[in-house]
Amino acid sequence: MSKFDVGHVIMTTMKTNIFTTIFTTALLLFWSTQPMALPQGFVYLNDVDASILQEMKYLTDDNFLGRPVKGYVAPRCILTAPAAAALAKIQKQMNAQGLSLKVFDCYRPQIAVDDFVAWSEDECEKMKTRYYPNITKKEFFTLGYASERSSHTRGSAVDLTLVRLDKGSEVSELDMGGIFDFMDPLSHPDNKNISAEAYENRMMLRSVMLENGFEPIETEWWHFTLVDEPFPETYFNFVVE
Repeated sequence: MSKFDVGHVIMTTMKTNIFTTIFTTALLLFWSTQPMALPQGFVYLNDVDASILQEMKYLTDDNFLGRPVKGYVAPRCILTAPAAAALAKIQKQMNAQGLSLKVFDCYRPQIAVDDFVAWSEDECEKMKTRYYPNITKKEFFTLGYASERSSHTRGSAVDLTLVRLDKGSEVSELDMGGIFDFMDPLSHPDNKNISAEAYENRMMLRSVMLENGFEPIETEWWHFTLVDEPFPETYFNFVVE
């Protein structure tokens, strides 16, 4: 083989290797931006109704832990298909009144619940004033604000509120008499130690959720679970990404 042929082979091989590297890198980047394949029966809420607002609190520092919770990798609401379909139906009802749903948490992996438990046993209390000024961390579980086996982990529970759709792109949350995840009797849905407007807003949210197959709990105005949930005995642990 001549020197020309050897050089040609080397150059061809180098070009092939460079092309392969570029192609592989591009492919990896593409797949890294794609939503993961969810377990059968689960959907991304955004794929069902992109108009429902999402502020996924447990991926931020603005929650009762004061940091992102384990198991949350992306700000996405994942739910079982029936739960997402029910929310889409409710959204149409709310839109007709100039309102929108806004979700704070949806499916929650078991690793996140375990993180709550571990947090309740450590000494960090930097968010106490904002989220639980009148109780201890361990009382989260005894008072029913959190559970070691959460309905969220079954995929059909959602934490949400209502917002008013103002002109343009501005939105404002309705007054509910307290913030999401404020662990206090003031957050009990039937607590009337709030303004008449806030109580009316709570009842409006509660009423529309009940009408569409969700049930509330006694301790949190924002929490609802689909009555006919498809996985009533299954607690999932895939991450939110």
